Amino acid sequence: MKWNKLYKYPKSTRSLIEGNRHYDINQEMLPSVTTVLQGTQEEEKTRSLAEWRRKVGENEAERIKNEAASRGTAMHEFLEYYLQNKKVLDLSDEGQAARSMGQAIIDQGFKDLSEIWGSEATLFYPGLYAGQTDLCGIYQNRESIIDFKGSNKPKRKEWIEDYFLQLAAYAMAHDIIYHTCIDQGVILMCSKDGFFQKFTSNGKEFTNFKHKFLRRVGEFYQKRGKQSQKTA
Repeated sequence: MKWNKLYKYPKSTRSLIEGNRHYDINQEMLPSVTTVLQGTQEEEKTRSLAEWRRKVGENEAERIKNEAASRGTAMHEFLEYYLQNKKVLDLSDEGQAARSMGQAIIDQGFKDLSEIWGSEATLFYPGLYAGQTDLCGIYQNRESIIDFKGSNKPKRKEWIEDYFLQLAAYAMAHDIIYHTCIDQGVILMCSKDGFFQKFTSNGKEFTNFKHKFLRRVGEFYQKRGKQSQKTA
């Protein structure tokens, strides 16, 4: 694994607009990839989430969500410091769990990572969207976008389509700005009990995710236009 800083990634600031994350890049305010996905979420998924919250109760649902988010942030911090050849010390129970998850990703997921172009790289598609990916570089000899994910329990590939849409969005943004041909998305995931999983999408399947995300972008701006008309 080596660093090869081929590309200069832009600096950006993040802001909340009407509760949704946006990136200010080159004086252009762009919705984040997650904002686009959340704003176009399928009704079935929305209903399923609402039903889960009803079943476990609002307080418990918030506790689970916040605990997972905090643990995921700590895991990302551990991995980011590792990639920069630095160390981070968090002796809390949550920090130790995040460290174990991050170490599992390093031990089992990084062995196929041969070249890093950028870590925590801000990417944007002019006029449409922006976001920040965990890694971009060469994975399994393919130009790739790589994201780290924590989870409460193991997943199946068909459950995490939005993760691949996210990677596809970053790939298209990287391609249009830097004239690359990224045709693979990689998810390196570890559950809180230390179970590591690797999911990949490439070739035609990954191209289909790109097309699907662009349709979601169209739907997002169509909804935004309708909302603007209502408030005008």
